[in-house]
Amino acid sequence: MTNGHINPANVPDIALKDGHSIPQIGLGVLRIDDEGAEPVVESALEAGYRHIDGAAGYNNEAGVGRALAATGYNKGAKRETLWVTTKLRDSQQGYDSALRAFEDSLTKLQLDYVDMYMIHWPTPFDWRSSETWKAFIKLRNEGFARTLGVCNFMPADLKRLHEETGSWPAVNQIELHPTWQQREVVDFCKEHGIAVEAYSPMARGADLNAGDGTIARIAEAHGVSPAQAILRWHIENGTIIIPKSVHAERQKENLDLFGFALTAEEHAAIDALDGPTRAGHDPATFTYA
Repeated sequence: MTNGHINPANVPDIALKDGHSIPQIGLGVLRIDDEGAEPVVESALEAGYRHIDGAAGYNNEAGVGRALAATGYNKGAKRETLWVTTKLRDSQQGYDSALRAFEDSLTKLQLDYVDMYMIHWPTPFDWRSSETWKAFIKLRNEGFARTLGVCNFMPADLKRLHEETGSWPAVNQIELHPTWQQREVVDFCKEHGIAVEAYSPMARGADLNAGDGTIARIAEAHGVSPAQAILRWHIENGTIIIPKSVHAERQKENLDLFGFALTAEEHAAIDALDGPTRAGHDPATFTYA
């Protein structure tokens, strides 16, 4: 179900603390240029995706918007079956600047509202998340952003946001994959009713070869690809995932995760791959300007 409608790929929803529900699998559009985003999003919608995860910082919101308009998913009954996320640029954090940035994003996406608006990075060295969050609440109250979330927030960042605003986000999108499981962050989110969403769910492909063939052996046992084995592990953990692919066949493969299940031993074997090295950036020091 997606916003009360059956979706064609039968992807389950994850219920959020704010009463909304998000399709557990979405398409990520990071590192796709604006022109390329349009056909990628169109092929994903054709494959059955009903969750598109974007960001102002990806510089392709207009391309995503053209795809939504061309396919009719930007308004009416079809719009209600689709979940669209976008994120605020770090350089535009703050109350007034966030409101202006959101208006620009909405125009580029050719939408009347987004399903989720997110703070992209916490930038604790230049903390403006509390003022930004007040703008987000205004957008939610006015019906322009249905769900509010954050990305890359560590427990200290989440605590600070709560102390200063009285709010917990509905979703925290973090780097999460078999060799970087961030268990402390995940446990904190679960304790406070915050859904966990994984980007780089396969460590940009690096984890396909993790564990000296562990992933390959599990995939072979089920007649699936190593990517599907990893994504199935995420699904069984209750994690929202946004794998990126520009290839139509791989987009379909990334949706096809519900015809098999890992054994307890296989799931534990992937759990055991956790390691000390992230594939991306450190939230304590990074900004996606």
